[in-house]
Amino acid sequence: MMNQNNKEEFLKLIAEHKLIIYKICNSYCKNGSDRDDLAQEIIYQLWRSYSHFNGSVKFSTWMYRVALNVAITCYRKTQKSETIIQPAVPGIEMEDKKEDNSILEKNIDLLQLFINELKELDKALMILYLEEKPYSEMADILGITETNVATKISRIKNKLKQKFSTRNH
Repeated sequence: MMNQNNKEEFLKLIAEHKLIIYKICNSYCKNGSDRDDLAQEIIYQLWRSYSHFNGSVKFSTWMYRVALNVAITCYRKTQKSETIIQPAVPGIEMEDKKEDNSILEKNIDLLQLFINELKELDKALMILYLEEKPYSEMADILGITETNVATKISRIKNKLKQKFSTRNH
């Protein structure tokens, strides 16, 4: 059982790192209620396992690991194949697409679409890659080797490039 100091520390850490939860929920869930449910489940699992956090890795690394595992588990349970990446900041909605979107905006939309089509682990890797996490931290979070991280990212990038080139032809 947690004492009051541990509860306050936990709540402070969650508040400081809440964007991690938003990014993961927005990447694995299509609608708002699913995102809210996933966020609650992630926070619950973080709370349950907080007593096991020993500080051997950064809190954010541990939090990513728990949150991604929960998201992947929930994703597999629901078997939702059509997810959409939404903005990572709560309260900010994507603008309706205008006919005059720039090429960059269209490419970003395509990238989000292509990332959503990836398998769970590959999607998690891309979330961390786009966050500019070092390979060593990605390996810690996902429980794979740095070499495996580098290989998978290289393959994913090639796959995404291929999708872009076939889409533009």
